[in-house]
Amino acid sequence: MTRVRLPGLIDVHVHLREPGFTHKEDLASGTRAALAGGISTVLDMPNTSPPITSPDMLLAKARLAAAKAVSDVGLFVGATADIDAPYAACAPHAAGLKVYVNETFGSLRIESLPALMRIFQRWPGPGPIAVHAEGVALAACLALTRLYDQRLHVCHVARAADIQLIARAKSRGGQVTCEVTPHHLFLTQDDLPRLGALGYMRPTLGTPADRDALWEHLDCIDCFATDHAPHTLAEKQGENPPPGVPGLETMLPLLLTAVHERRLTLDQLVERLHYNPARIFGVPIEAETWTEVDLDARYTIDNSMLLTRCGWTPFAGMPIVGRVTRVVLRGQTVFEDGRVLALPGSGRVLFGALEECGASA
Repeated sequence: MTRVRLPGLIDVHVHLREPGFTHKEDLASGTRAALAGGISTVLDMPNTSPPITSPDMLLAKARLAAAKAVSDVGLFVGATADIDAPYAACAPHAAGLKVYVNETFGSLRIESLPALMRIFQRWPGPGPIAVHAEGVALAACLALTRLYDQRLHVCHVARAADIQLIARAKSRGGQVTCEVTPHHLFLTQDDLPRLGALGYMRPTLGTPADRDALWEHLDCIDCFATDHAPHTLAEKQGENPPPGVPGLETMLPLLLTAVHERRLTLDQLVERLHYNPARIFGVPIEAETWTEVDLDARYTIDNSMLLTRCGWTPFAGMPIVGRVTRVVLRGQTVFEDGRVLALPGSGRVLFGALEECGASA
């Protein structure tokens, strides 16, 4: 048994589904799953119902998180095409601005170039513009980043051409960072006959060559992130399955397995789950927050071990080397040996999102 202490780990891309879709997940169940996966801070996306696009909505969601979360939570605000949308007023209190350019789950897609230009022109920061953009849409966002002197964070990069384009932009001094998910690092289109709809997400699974290109460009990848996007089994097995897969409880064990296989070093893992996320999104680092893992633990991922409300993972049946044994948040043990010990509301809401930030009384 080899136990190692890692600094507090940050997942910069999760969908905790509250408000509006709490039958899939909510702020309580999702943050419990985060702790079980060794993650002490999550940054939650705005494509809920209603979507988080204004100071009032951001404040309402921050209050929910303050009452229910057991890990720390930062909230993204979502861009809309409405010229009078008030999302920019949320900037000081949000993790960043999420812009959906390609097809996704929810109602926040931006489909016109004038709207996209306006978004890049008016976002004041300090958090980056985080985009779901692939192919030509990604090229457009990279160009707008330079034209409007914005910081761009590219979510869930999945294709060889996209990571190559990002690498080129970085080499030319672009203010660009990016993330990749475990499902794009460990699964490909070849897994779809086995997974069926459980392997359907956005971006869709790539070819083995796409997966290999991500590993080959590891130096270009700033963050690992789950894009934790739970749906119920009934929804995924229905006539029109929604895109998305859960990932909070499987990301760290999968990456620890890659460390065991010498595809990744522990330092590279920590850089992409702690130091880079904190730097890019302004997440405070706390010395008394850490995760303990057993690097030698061997087991097989099983749906029965999951705390996420949806209760399934596309990685079920995969052999793993590496287990989360303990999580400490600000000096308090909040997860230990399979049990969440934290009380609802013990997590903090980041970026001052509980302040009024221009919300109406």
